[in-house]
Amino acid sequence: MNDQADALRQKMNRAKTLSQHPEKKHTKVIAVVSGKGGVGKSNFVVNFSLGLQKSGKRVLIIDLDIGMANIDILLGHTSRYSFVDMIERDMSIWSVIETAEEGLSYIAGGSALNDVFEMDKEKADFFYRQLQSLEAEFDYIFLDMGAGITSNSSHFLLSCHDIFLVTTPEPTSITDAYGMVKYITLQDATLPVTMIVNRAYSTKEGSHTSSNMLTVTKRFLNKDIFYLASIPDDDVVRKAVRAQKPFVLYSPRSKPATAVTAAVRKYLKAGRHDIKSEGSISSFISKLKGFMKN
Repeated sequence: MNDQADALRQKMNRAKTLSQHPEKKHTKVIAVVSGKGGVGKSNFVVNFSLGLQKSGKRVLIIDLDIGMANIDILLGHTSRYSFVDMIERDMSIWSVIETAEEGLSYIAGGSALNDVFEMDKEKADFFYRQLQSLEAEFDYIFLDMGAGITSNSSHFLLSCHDIFLVTTPEPTSITDAYGMVKYITLQDATLPVTMIVNRAYSTKEGSHTSSNMLTVTKRFLNKDIFYLASIPDDDVVRKAVRAQKPFVLYSPRSKPATAVTAAVRKYLKAGRHDIKSEGSISSFISKLKGFMKN
């Protein structure tokens, strides 16, 4: 009963917010991926989402990183429920949404996420209905995916409206990132890819890394990638992680925080945030259903 009451309160609060922004009708779903693990993907999406939230956008992060779900840890929160609970216990999605710093919403991953990618029809239909209830409640939903790609997780990835690819300047990370772009392009050449270079030792290194990637993907894949940002390697990030506080809040004037703030401005100014009429949860679900049938 308490869970139902909490869910109702959250939905009423969001309905009130929506009434204050009647022009907002659609939700953009973005997958955040990396070619290999350990590149700081989840840390980036948490801090970038907080930046969007500060800019007046409504953001939800769904942690789908199998085996490495850690969004709640990075936010310094203890989650009551997870995405897995919603599926396995037929809970309303509003019951599992948690609210963190600056009003940022997120859904924790749980320890049995692999089951989410292997739902039967009844569970899948329930999942689709829950997702549909989020339409227009958020400007962005970020799916924090696991490193690499599997046949199951690819369904979610390829159903999104945009892909955020996080890499580092390390050769192995770049090679794996290129492999990810190649896979995406072969499956759907029209799917946008946005690149973030994390843990760059200097602005020059970040620019050099992105320039090389953009040149190679254009030459060999005929794929244009949008370069969003280079986030500097800085000990403040590690300190913030240990403190379980996003670095944009832990040290707002630090170089990484400044870089993320600039990335948010660039993203909004570039117009890539614009949501077309088909850029909705409905279109995401429609594509996902198509993949799940195959």
